[in-house]
Amino acid sequence: MADRVVCRECHRVQENVEVEACQSCGSTSLTEDWAGYVVITHPEESRIAEEMEVTEPGAYALKVR
Repeated sequence: MADRVVCRECHRVQENVEVEACQSCGSTSLTEDWAGYVVITHPEESRIAEEMEVTEPGAYALKVR
């Protein structure tokens, strides 16, 4: 079993696989089928965060299926 799941809506990586909803956006659409991730610490200064439309610091998946 995977030790992380990802939200299909906001791509936020969830460390606890027992969660039933995304801790960031509240979506219940979570998946174990994802690849790569980026950690964003200062979204207000990050071009990557701007491209991904990320406003909160955290770990985000690059590809979610």
